[in-house]
Amino acid sequence: MHPFDEAIRLEPMPDGSLRGHTSELYWNFVGPYGGITAATMLQGLLVDARRLGEPVQLTVNFAAPLTESEFRLKPRLQRTNRNSQHWSIDLLQGESEEAVISALAMFANRRDTWSVTDAEPPAMPAPETCKQAVLREGMAWPKMYALLYPEWRFGQDNPESYSKAWVRDATPRTLDFASLTSICDSFFPRLFLRRPQFVPIGTVSMNVYFHSDAQALADHGEAHLACEGKGQIYSRGFFDQEARVWGRNAAGAPAPLATTQKVVYKE
Repeated sequence: MHPFDEAIRLEPMPDGSLRGHTSELYWNFVGPYGGITAATMLQGLLVDARRLGEPVQLTVNFAAPLTESEFRLKPRLQRTNRNSQHWSIDLLQGESEEAVISALAMFANRRDTWSVTDAEPPAMPAPETCKQAVLREGMAWPKMYALLYPEWRFGQDNPESYSKAWVRDATPRTLDFASLTSICDSFFPRLFLRRPQFVPIGTVSMNVYFHSDAQALADHGEAHLACEGKGQIYSRGFFDQEARVWGRNAAGAPAPLATTQKVVYKE
């Protein structure tokens, strides 16, 4: 089993919940990498027999630190419409019924309608000309990805926070909604592009908007994804950042796969 699939593996329980366990391979400084947690939350809905269609939107709120141990997921179908569904799902640990992580998601049956993309894909050099990210000790999860940057500027005082990179699983794996969700959190905190000082931070909330379907993700296969991100406002203990993830369609043309935003706590 691919290490990613092992990390998000869930076991159905008699009460309708799902049981999983954190993965040391995707560990961050304190707790799991947020992307693997978000992917696990989505996976808890993807495997539900009641699910209608494919994910359009996912919001994950990180309410408390997740410890290295077993956890339970409790999905709840909020409403089913003709072509869409709304879900919530909570992650719990130990005996407490308070959510450590909570998420909201919308699924829908996609339709062929008028489409246009105002966003433009980033100009990227070939992946083989880029260098793997230089990382701090203590983080395991970056080793699970090829994070190839044309220019590495983190930990420096930069005039702006925009960066781009090629990203894929270190052990190649065909793209799907769960792995795309995880990659949407691979954008290093923009704070460390604006100031070199290292301070404690933590993601508070993360949004992912999906612009593709399962077949298009499968068509992209194991190839690198073109990723670009930038920060927005750093103020009063928090900052937010946004990012876009681009792939290739069956014809080989750039295709937008997801946009993402998150709010981060900072000391």
